[in-house]
Amino acid sequence: MDESGEWPEHLDPIVEEFSSCFDSMERYELLFQYAKKNPTPLPMEEWDDDNQVHGCQSRAHVSCSLDERGDFILRGGADAQIVQGLIAITAIAVNGMMPKRVTQLSPRFVDEMGLRSSLTPSRANGFLNMFKRVKEEALLLSEG
Repeated sequence: MDESGEWPEHLDPIVEEFSSCFDSMERYELLFQYAKKNPTPLPMEEWDDDNQVHGCQSRAHVSCSLDERGDFILRGGADAQIVQGLIAITAIAVNGMMPKRVTQLSPRFVDEMGLRSSLTPSRANGFLNMFKRVKEEALLLSEG
């Protein structure tokens, strides 16, 4: 966990990788690479109204569940590579955690990466809507 406990420790190398980028374009290129490495993609054929993230500039969908051990799993997809990259990094952060712990996370890692200042206000708002949705789903799953 970072010193403040706002995100899991295993996200630290990714935060560092982004924060050491020279400029916004370099951050976008890195984000595009993460978009291709989404650990738990949600195929387009599973996109529907129930898993759509509203308030997002592009089409973004997230599906949250628990694995057989009761650990949180975020699956997601988007039609924009920037959003897909943000979903992928969020999945890397939360997958395998207990759902109660997911509800306690902060999206501040995006600020530390230097990404929020690189995003348009609309994209930044869409990311926050997606992150809020993931936390809401985690709360529902933690309540059983």
